[in-house]
Amino acid sequence: MRLELLLFILGLVFLIFGAEILVNGASKIAATVGLSPLIIGLTVVAFGTSSPELSVSLKSLLSGQVDVAAGNVIGSNIFNVLFILGLSALITPLIITQKLIRFDVPIMVILSVAVWLFSLNGSISQLEGGILFIALLIYIFILIYKGKKDQTEDTSDYSEGGSRFKLLLKNGIFVILGLVLLVYGSRWFVDGAVTLARHFGVSELVIGLTIVAMGTSLPEVFTSAVAAFRGERDIAVGNVVGSNIFNLLGVLGMTGLLSKTGMIVNSSAISFDIPVMIFAALLCLPIFFSGKIISRKEGGVMLGLYVLYIVYLIY
Repeated sequence: MRLELLLFILGLVFLIFGAEILVNGASKIAATVGLSPLIIGLTVVAFGTSSPELSVSLKSLLSGQVDVAAGNVIGSNIFNVLFILGLSALITPLIITQKLIRFDVPIMVILSVAVWLFSLNGSISQLEGGILFIALLIYIFILIYKGKKDQTEDTSDYSEGGSRFKLLLKNGIFVILGLVLLVYGSRWFVDGAVTLARHFGVSELVIGLTIVAMGTSLPEVFTSAVAAFRGERDIAVGNVVGSNIFNLLGVLGMTGLLSKTGMIVNSSAISFDIPVMIFAALLCLPIFFSGKIISRKEGGVMLGLYVLYIVYLIY
């Protein structure tokens, strides 16, 4: 038991540091080639902080722990909206850009409903996984096409201390190092979590929805909280919305695509947890539209809803 607990903790540490190194390097690469802060938040930072979810879900799928794979994504999306946005809004009220309101948030809602419809038959098939993954590529292309900015304007902060090639090489090494930490971290984290869950008689679905989901979402917590504290509100909100979209399209899409028999989705998740995920996504629409800001009061309500959700899962 001590060994499993040690692996669980080491895996979590590797996931956090791996994601941090990956995001830091990838963000600087994105800025060097001329992407705006919002686009960086929606793509590179969001996808980077979601890489633990991807690595954990793939490892869980390959190990036959399908409830952890699906629960991880569903729980992470609920956690991202209710806990992370709520916490970030408590730090500082979050101003919402028109682009998020008109394009990205509606896409997050539509995708949440689409995943629920895909899973109604009890699994996400290879075809459905392929559709989700192709949709991710299209989404990334649209974001980059719309958000490309003048390189000289965006790369001024990174032009000192070396050529663009050296900056790309240096940060590329950080990205690779981060990925290595994520691979090993996910392996130890999932193995430890599942062993501990079975020891205490907790179902793998609940573990995936809570401990694993929270653990793999810690990079998002850190990134959004620090971004909000520093006034980088586009990155704080874009990170959450982008992470949720990547979880639905990239993580579920890839795990479904790689599973020959399709990724099994637990009936409890279909009847309760995915609807909660849809509710959390829908909750963003009135909050984002009302004054185009998430106030501290609204942030507190979101945190309270997440606490109620966790209490329900436990009891």
